[in-house]
Amino acid sequence: MSRDELEAASEELRRASELADGDRQRRLYNHSNQVAELASREEGPDHGRLDRHMNALYEIAGETDGALHDHVVAAREHLKEYRTGVAGV
Repeated sequence: MSRDELEAASEELRRASELADGDRQRRLYNHSNQVAELASREEGPDHGRLDRHMNALYEIAGETDGALHDHVVAAREHLKEYRTGVAGV
């Protein structure tokens, strides 16, 4: 499993946060920072941590459209791809 997927997810979320405003912008920016931190750790995230991010992004994607929506969906897909290589469950 490649940390590149986590880095790409973080970048997509950063781009999404630039298109959002208010609370949604803060949420996306926070997710971006958290995912970037996960990418830099020696030990990668577990399924539960990834699920929490993916569920939040699923919710945000359902509330958005256009380029913002596309960036959120792309970030979720990167997390999903990374998750396929995580041991367990």
